[in-house]
Amino acid sequence: MLTFIVALIGTLIFVKDVYLYLVKELDGKLALLGPGDILWVYMTIAAVLATAVTIPIAAYQVWRFVQPGLTKGERQATLVFIPGLFFFFIAGIAFGYFVLFPLVLTFLSNLAGDQFETMFTAEKYFQFMLHLTLPFGFLFEMPAVIMFLTKLGVLTPEKLSKGRKYAYFLLIILSVVITPPDFLSDVLVIVPLFILYEISVSLSKLIYRKKESSELSVA
Repeated sequence: MLTFIVALIGTLIFVKDVYLYLVKELDGKLALLGPGDILWVYMTIAAVLATAVTIPIAAYQVWRFVQPGLTKGERQATLVFIPGLFFFFIAGIAFGYFVLFPLVLTFLSNLAGDQFETMFTAEKYFQFMLHLTLPFGFLFEMPAVIMFLTKLGVLTPEKLSKGRKYAYFLLIILSVVITPPDFLSDVLVIVPLFILYEISVSLSKLIYRKKESSELSVA
């Protein structure tokens, strides 16, 4: 919590520059319906940035907690996954912002067409952006988490393969919950999540084979 607060204060210093970058593609300016709207927008942006900074530190604290129960080899191997959590989170945010967000925004804007006068408020625009980007930051952690649990022996590729249909069902429900209520958004989220799960299974197989090889060589 302390790390998040410190990171939040630090990111507030340059949050205006980040805001200007995020709205540079817009035609015109965003509207404000109240004096507190811009504060909400700045705090939201800063909170996302602070979360990205906090994730590897929080992961390290979790690793420190489970460290006594790990062997020396497991400690070294699992420690490697911590930086990966940060990069996967950034990759998820980038995917949501650069790929999914513009596609859905363009689709919905075209759906409105010339029948409506379109005006974006700062709060609604960033709320919409947040719903399409932040969940992917956490969902993209899936490969790193699965690799970590495979290394510890909690998960195996066989368990992941057998539980595929249940995992797919949960991912479909999750995608419907986190996306706007339109079919295109659901599809654009579901497909990457399925691919991400299959990547996680493949990485789990790789980690599991290496784990078995190292155990055999020791034996």
